Amino acid sequence: MATLPLGGLSVRYCCRASLPSPSTTSSDVEVQSSNARLVSALSGRSVDRNVTISGAAGADLMATKSSDEQSEFCFAKTCAKLGLIGLAAAAICYSAPALAYKGGGPYGMEVTRGQDLTGRDFSGKKLIKQDFKTSILRQCNFRNATLLGASFFDSDLTGADLTDADLRGADFSLANASKANFTNANFEGATVTGNTSFKGAVITGADFTDVLWRDDQRAYLCKIADGVNTVTGNATRDTLLCE
Repeated sequence: MATLPLGGLSVRYCCRASLPSPSTTSSDVEVQSSNARLVSALSGRSVDRNVTISGAAGADLMATKSSDEQSEFCFAKTCAKLGLIGLAAAAICYSAPALAYKGGGPYGMEVTRGQDLTGRDFSGKKLIKQDFKTSILRQCNFRNATLLGASFFDSDLTGADLTDADLRGADFSLANASKANFTNANFEGATVTGNTSFKGAVITGADFTDVLWRDDQRAYLCKIADGVNTVTGNATRDTLLCE
C-alpha cells in the first residue's frame, strides 16, 4: 500500500501480483497481454509477453519485473479513474450558454434583455422591474403598461408608444427614445443620462417630477412641453422646471 500525491490530492493505491488462474482462456490471455502492452507504453518500460493482466473479475496483476512497474501501473490506473470522475463532474456542472441567465422580472419571466422585440405588444401588462437592457424596442406598444423600476438601459425605443405608461423609477440611461410617444406617462424618479435622447418625442402631459436633466436636455424638452398629467395633476412644464 502506498500514497500518491496528485496536485494536493493524496490517492491510495495497492497492486497485487499473481500467476494466471488455471481457468484463464486463450482469448483472455490475448486481451490481458494487450493490456499489459498498453501499461508498458504508459510506463515507458518493457513487459514480458507472458505477463497477463486480469480483466472484469478483478483478479490479480501478474508479477512484473520490479516493484517500480507495479507502482507505475497503479499510477496509470488511478489517473484513468480520476479522468472519468472529472468528465462526469464537468457534464453535471456544464450549462448551455442559452441558459446562462434569466431575463425578465418578477412579473414577466420572458427573456427581454438584449433581444430584438421590434413591434411587440406589451400594452396593459405588469412588467415591474422588467429588464429591457440593450434591447431593440422600436414601435413597441407599451400603452397603459406598468413598468415600475424597469430598465431600458441603452435600449432603442424609437417610435415606441408609452402612452399612459407608469414609468416611475425606470432607468432610461443611454436609451434612444427618439419619436417615442410619452403622452400622459409618469416618469417620476426615473433615471436619464446626458446621452438619453428624446428627440422628436411626444411628451404632452408627461410627469417628469424628480428627474435629473442635463441643461441642454431640459431646454429642448421645455420647447415642446405642454399638458397636464391626468393621474398626478402635474403640468409637464412644471415638472421639468421650465422657466
